[in-house]
Amino acid sequence: MQLHISPSWRHVTVLPGKGVREFIKVKVGSRRVSYRMLFYSLLFFTFLLRFVFVLSTIDSIDGDHSKCSSIGCLGKRLGPRILGRRIESKVPEVMYQILDDPVSKDEVQAKTDVPQTLQEFMSEMKQSRLDAKTFALKLREMILLLEKRTRTAKIQEYLYRHVASSSIPKQLHCLALKLANEHSNNAKARLQLPSAELVPALVDNSYFHFVLASDNVLAASVVATSLVKNALRPEKLVLHIITDRKTYSPMQAWFSLHPLDPAIIEVKALHQFDWLSKGKIPVLEAMDKDQRVRSQFRGGSSAIVANNTEKPQVVAAKLQALSPKYNSLMNHIRIHLPELFPSLNKVVFLDDDIVIQTDLSPLWDIDMNGKVNGAVETCKGEDSFVMSKRFKSYLNFSHPLIVQNFDPNECAWAYGMNIFDLEAWRKTNISLTYYHWLEENFKSDLSLWQLGTLPPGLIAFYGHVHVIDPFWHMLGLGYQDNTTLSDAETAGVIHFNGRAKPWLDIAFPQLRPLWAKYIDFSDKFIRGCHIRAS
Repeated sequence: MQLHISPSWRHVTVLPGKGVREFIKVKVGSRRVSYRMLFYSLLFFTFLLRFVFVLSTIDSIDGDHSKCSSIGCLGKRLGPRILGRRIESKVPEVMYQILDDPVSKDEVQAKTDVPQTLQEFMSEMKQSRLDAKTFALKLREMILLLEKRTRTAKIQEYLYRHVASSSIPKQLHCLALKLANEHSNNAKARLQLPSAELVPALVDNSYFHFVLASDNVLAASVVATSLVKNALRPEKLVLHIITDRKTYSPMQAWFSLHPLDPAIIEVKALHQFDWLSKGKIPVLEAMDKDQRVRSQFRGGSSAIVANNTEKPQVVAAKLQALSPKYNSLMNHIRIHLPELFPSLNKVVFLDDDIVIQTDLSPLWDIDMNGKVNGAVETCKGEDSFVMSKRFKSYLNFSHPLIVQNFDPNECAWAYGMNIFDLEAWRKTNISLTYYHWLEENFKSDLSLWQLGTLPPGLIAFYGHVHVIDPFWHMLGLGYQDNTTLSDAETAGVIHFNGRAKPWLDIAFPQLRPLWAKYIDFSDKFIRGCHIRAS
């Protein structure tokens, strides 16, 4: 486009472009027209002509010459009511029809010429010059193939993670065996914990009492070490470690040989509690029923993985339900804390996959307002993936029993680091409610919920939860790696809930140092079992 202005500014000529014969000539009056206004008008008019020229050129490239003129094409692009009518392309509709067609079961397997990569697909399209319908068919075939392969890969990943998280690493097995042997041969590994003069502190409510239930010696040592090292008054700490019969000797040997003075450590096996030796124990009956029902209901990991109709996330949830920890006595025992510690008024219960990074004594200053369970809510927070859990995330709201009794949008909370007011608890029927709903779930073939002790906990503690600051409990470090190291370091307690436990090879490498720094890798038992920092 060319613009010619005469020296006197009385004639202005605009040529639209090369090959265009028409031109616009403007004769400017000498006295009545402002030069400034003329100049701005010419700039606008020049831009408009260039805009029309570009749209006309694009329309020519599209090859649709018969349907509109240059001004008409401008109207077509600006809208149905401006300068012309709007003409829609039919190519998208053709593609949508093809892509929306139902997928047959063997559609992908029947094809042998489906492009394997995007590069192959584009090369074939350029060479064949196919129409829109054939293009859509080829694209659909390729997407279906890639979707099938992605699903298979995700399910294999979930299966491998399930196997890895359900197995005992040989290093941990080695550690337990070496400590058990030490317990048998070394009197120093069989010390009474705590010593006789410190036994009164076990029932003294002026101390800060923590409870840890675990059958993992290494994990328990990290929790205990991080608790004591970050305490401002470690001499006021009492840690009650509950374990099972088989782990008692290794656990006692470890804490006998690795004291955490001045803190007080008690190691006690479940069979040593008087309460558990009296009559029928609901938790043991529940575990037995749970194991029988799950073995009949699931059919094992092979049956779950072989199902080709379910989404990978559903397969992952079913595999997780098979985890041994969900049928572990250590996982159920917290519901009996009032009976296990009849002399204590308040305790903080800790899971063995946490790390403590601050002094926890301020938890005793929190006013629970008569509530039983002080916990962090998991429906609010910056991390929308981890902190988006409500009752509907854990309970089956298609079941009438659940629908009639609970609100699906009720905010959930987390186990892992909980303040329990045992005095208030003893005035409620929380434990009875817990076992009532466990029984209802067994009767319904696990259709009320499918995994874990948290769903019955949500029900049993319904209306008895006091929400505490999220600083005290950061979740999700064991099932997603979106949490950065710097963010995790700002939390009071971090929780490796999920499959990627920090003592497993599948742990997230950027987060594992937060756990590993509380292990002395020069210790002879640690070195002897080849336990390494990474």
